[in-house]
Amino acid sequence: MSIRALTIALALLLPLAACRGAEPQAGPGQAATAESGLQLIPLEIRSGGKVHKFTVEVARTSDEQSRGLMFRESLAPDRGMLFPYSPPEVASFWMKNTLIPLDMIFVRADGSIAMIADNTIPGSLESVSAGEPVAAVLEIAGGRSAELGITDADKVSWQDGPK
Repeated sequence: MSIRALTIALALLLPLAACRGAEPQAGPGQAATAESGLQLIPLEIRSGGKVHKFTVEVARTSDEQSRGLMFRESLAPDRGMLFPYSPPEVASFWMKNTLIPLDMIFVRADGSIAMIADNTIPGSLESVSAGEPVAAVLEIAGGRSAELGITDADKVSWQDGPK
C-alpha cells in the first residue's frame, strides 16, 4: 500500500475511532442498544400538561433485572432503566451495589403511577415496593421526579407499554 493510500485510510478511520465511546445507534430496521447491550427505547411521562421525555434501557430478563443499574457511577437526567412485567406483579427492589441515588417509579398496567420512591439510598438493603401489581418500574436519576414535578397523578407510556 502506498503512503498516500495509507494516509487516506487513516484519515477515514480516525473519525470512527473518536466515536468509539458513543452509544451505538440503530440502523434501519434495528433496535438501538446501550453500551450495556440492553435495548434503548423512548419513554414519556405526561405531567400537568407537560411531557417529559426519557431514553431508557429495557431490562427484560431476570438476569438483566437483577443487575439493573448496579455499579453505574452516573445517570444522565434524560436517561433511565425500565423493568417491564407481563403479567403485572408486585415488584420489590433494593439498592445493593447501586452507587447512585435513584427515583423508582412504579407503573400500573394503565400507565398510572402507583408510587414514587424518591432518592433511594445507594447500597441500601431495604426493600422498596408499591405493594400492588405493576406493569413496570422506571428508575431515573435520584431527585429527578421532584425536579420535574412528577407525581402519582401522572401517566407513563412507552412502546409496547401503556399509551
